Amino acid sequence: MTTPQRLDNASPVIAATSAAERFGVIARPDLTFTPAIARETEHLYERVKQFIPAFEWPVYAPYVHAINRIKKERGAVILAHNYQTPDIFHCVADIVGDSLQLARDATKVDSEIIIQCGVHFMAETSKLLNPEKTVLIPDGKAGCSLSESITGADVRLLKQRYPGVPVVTYVNTSADVKAETDICCTSSNVLAVIESLDSDTVLCIPDEYLAMNVAKQTKKKILTWKGHCEVHERFTAAELLAYKEADPTIEIIGHPECHPDVIAVCDFAGSTSGMINYVKDKRPARVLLVTECSMASNIQAEIKDVDFIKPCNLCPHMKRITLPKILDSLLFMTEEVLVDPAIAGRARLAVERMVNLKQ
Repeated sequence: MTTPQRLDNASPVIAATSAAERFGVIARPDLTFTPAIARETEHLYERVKQFIPAFEWPVYAPYVHAINRIKKERGAVILAHNYQTPDIFHCVADIVGDSLQLARDATKVDSEIIIQCGVHFMAETSKLLNPEKTVLIPDGKAGCSLSESITGADVRLLKQRYPGVPVVTYVNTSADVKAETDICCTSSNVLAVIESLDSDTVLCIPDEYLAMNVAKQTKKKILTWKGHCEVHERFTAAELLAYKEADPTIEIIGHPECHPDVIAVCDFAGSTSGMINYVKDKRPARVLLVTECSMASNIQAEIKDVDFIKPCNLCPHMKRITLPKILDSLLFMTEEVLVDPAIAGRARLAVERMVNLKQ
């Protein structure tokens, strides 16, 4: 496999707009923990009590209560990725899932306002699929090492270097990159996307490890790019084998953004949704999830009979999204995600081809 190198730098297309003028600003509510709030949020605390001590809940509950009330007033819907913390995932989110699920569900949203609890490329994807809706991200600095590893200019040069070779771009990229792409993919459908193309050679970018892992499942020649997820690239095969040696009963479930050597020692590898479904279906006694560690907590809240071992690698970008920032986003209609109209149409086409692909 050939691994071209990075050519220049990029920045996300996220900007403040007049969303506050269109929808108005709501005054900040009283965030005092009261007996009434305790009663109204009790059922939500039951979902997360194993992760949030009872003495801390009075800090969380007023935000949870305010967010759930104001999102109804706004007619807003909250989309949250599987890597969000349990207080967001289980207490305020309306739709949860991996990148592919969120991309598909974004097309079914009736609400005029979408709050994207994830990173900026996810918010851009929601905006591409909902150009007439207002898409907000609670923190515009919530980036992604994969997205920042490549630019649209890089892709244009790759297409000059490999003329006629179709470009499959991981959804973890900016709209500028998607605009130069034939079709997008996620970790759950990358093989299906590659196999759908009428070409013996495919550019699969920017995640090098995802491309290397899928290359073992297809006869097509896969050209890669040296982009990595800063969470998944930290896992090592030696680390996982040490867990296995300490307890051979542990089932190791990995994400394909990990190095192929890591995937080789896993009992199962798949997207975040695939990993969740594996645990729900197989119910292993003890499991180690080789991914962002908040996901293990989110699954554990629903599946009490599985013991999760957590080699806790956190995504610093996902963790920029917090309850206070979500509340501010709803109150002040910030930060709105915009995509340059000059690239939005082409980027949308690449995402829609992925979403509409029959699998």
